Amino acid sequence: MLCAETARAVFSVQTFLSVLEYVGVLACAISGLRISTAKHFDMFGAYVVGLVTAIGGGSLRDAMLGVPMFWMRQPGYLVCTFFAVVVVWAFGRRIVNENITWFVFDTIGLALFTVLGVQKSFAIGHAWWIAVVMGMITGAAGGVMRDVLVNDVPLIFRSELYATASMLGALVYCGAHSLGFDLRICAVAGGAVVVATRILAVRYRWALPKLTGRSQVRRFSHRLREKPASPR
Repeated sequence: MLCAETARAVFSVQTFLSVLEYVGVLACAISGLRISTAKHFDMFGAYVVGLVTAIGGGSLRDAMLGVPMFWMRQPGYLVCTFFAVVVVWAFGRRIVNENITWFVFDTIGLALFTVLGVQKSFAIGHAWWIAVVMGMITGAAGGVMRDVLVNDVPLIFRSELYATASMLGALVYCGAHSLGFDLRICAVAGGAVVVATRILAVRYRWALPKLTGRSQVRRFSHRLREKPASPR
C-alpha cells in the first residue's frame, strides 16, 4: 500500500511537470510565432523562431547543467511547436493584431520555464543561487534568442521588467522550497509572482533605474573646467 501511494505521488508530480513543460513550450512558441508573423516570415521561418523561443532557454540550461537536453527525450515538443504554427495560422489576425495576446503568452512562458529551471536545478542537487540563475536562463534566454533572430532589441535590455520578474519568481520558489512546501505549491507560488510582477510592471510602468554614466562624466568634466586655477 505504501509503495502504491508513493508511486502515485511520484506519477502525479511527473505529470504536473510534464504539463508545465508542454504548456510552456506552447506559450513560448506562440509568442515567437506572433512576432515572426508580424515580420512577414514564411511558415518555416516562423516555425524556427517559435521553436527557438520554446526550447532555447531550456537547452542552454541543460547544456550548463551537463544533462541531456529536455526536448531530445521525445518529439512531443517539436510537435507542440508545429501545433502552435497551426493555431497562429488559423487565428492569425486575432493573434498578430493584438499586443495583449503576445504579452499573455510570453508572460505565461516566462513564468512556467522559470519554475521548471529552478525545479530541475534542485532535482540535480544544486544550491539555491544556482537554481535562481538557471530559472532566469530557462525563462528569459529563449526570448533573447527570439529577439536576436528577428533583429529586435532583446526584451531584457529594454526598460520593462522581464528578467527581474523571473528572478523574483525564482527566489519565491527557493524560499517556499526551503520551508519544505510541496513542489507544486512552490511552482504555483513562483509562477504567480512572475505573472503578477510582469502585469504590475506594465500597468504602472515600473522599471529599474537607468545608468547615467555619460551625464555624470559630463557634470564632472564641467566642474573641473569651472574649478579656479590654483595660485603659483
